[in-house]
Amino acid sequence: KQKKKMAELLADTIYYCPVYGPFFGFLGSTAALSLACIGAAFGTAKSGVGVSAMGIQHPGLVMKSIIPVVMAGVLGIYGLIVAVIISSKMVNVDQGYSVYSGYAHLAAGLSCGLANLAAGFAIGIVGDAGVRASAQQSRLYVGMVLILIFAEALGLYGLII
Repeated sequence: KQKKKMAELLADTIYYCPVYGPFFGFLGSTAALSLACIGAAFGTAKSGVGVSAMGIQHPGLVMKSIIPVVMAGVLGIYGLIVAVIISSKMVNVDQGYSVYSGYAHLAAGLSCGLANLAAGFAIGIVGDAGVRASAQQSRLYVGMVLILIFAEALGLYGLII
């Protein structure tokens, strides 16, 4: 009777926790980190080009205009945080990592990664144009910073999910 119970428990574990379950969890961790870093890299590069071009005409404004580069770099940290959280939830297959958990971790990683990718694009484009425009007209600086804050919030939403 006990052997029959053990056999049923093993069958349930194999059915609900197959060996390919952790693949989706690791894929979610990878997606969170890599997509967020792609967004951060794009935002840093695009806004860095704007800061460099503006620095030729107005070298004194370079340090004031470095905000988009810093904000873009933070997006990579958001992806790192989610990837570490997902990785810490990963367990060995023999301890019972279900496909449901794998799909949940994949969805969380994709949500974070894609949100930060979009935020990186927004920060890069706004940072490039905003830095160049604020060098010509200083009253545009506050507007640029507000737009950058809202773009950064997109990446923060992905972290919260």
